Amino acid sequence: MRGTFRKLLALLIIWAVSGVGVASTVFVARRGWHVDVGIDATELAPPLASAAAALPGAKYLFFGFGDRHYLLAKTHNAPVLLAALWPGAGMVLVTALSTSPEAAFGGDQVISLNLSAEQMQALQSFIWNTLDTRGGPLTVYAPGPYPGSVYFAASTKYSALRTCNTWVAQALRTSGLRIRTGGVVFAGQVWSRVRRIKRTQPAPAAGELP
Repeated sequence: MRGTFRKLLALLIIWAVSGVGVASTVFVARRGWHVDVGIDATELAPPLASAAAALPGAKYLFFGFGDRHYLLAKTHNAPVLLAALWPGAGMVLVTALSTSPEAAFGGDQVISLNLSAEQMQALQSFIWNTLDTRGGPLTVYAPGPYPGSVYFAASTKYSALRTCNTWVAQALRTSGLRIRTGGVVFAGQVWSRVRRIKRTQPAPAAGELP
């Protein structure tokens, strides 16, 4: 009887330890020439959770970084494109989804990565620190380019050396994922590195989130 109790106790300890800190998913979506990172709205924690207030009813929020002048320009001609290569004010586009990321962007354009609770916290801190709150509450800078999206001012400058795709690689690396950020400029570069990470992660068990 005592031996059986010890075995049950050992199994409970193993079960508890194996599940510590492992509960989150970050979604990486390729949207043409740039990449966004997405988080289930129920996993957003303060202070980043305040971003959801501008987009009520969202099931997922996707965050993307860009050049403020370029994103707000009415036309994206050559002078506007060239100007974005020089350091300038940044902007964060937040897109709300009422459906799954795969349904919104296409299954082959979304990669889900496993994060521990600590890694998710680090990821959200990175995103929050990119936003320009000037010590006050987070406020919308401008409406986004389509329904269910808004722009927030960024505290980080955009340039040819820190593009939207560089920012995503840095966000994932800050969360603790093994991804090289050096030389990342284009979507294809960060996408191939994210796919490599996906191949190294174990497949979710039955009943777990993807």
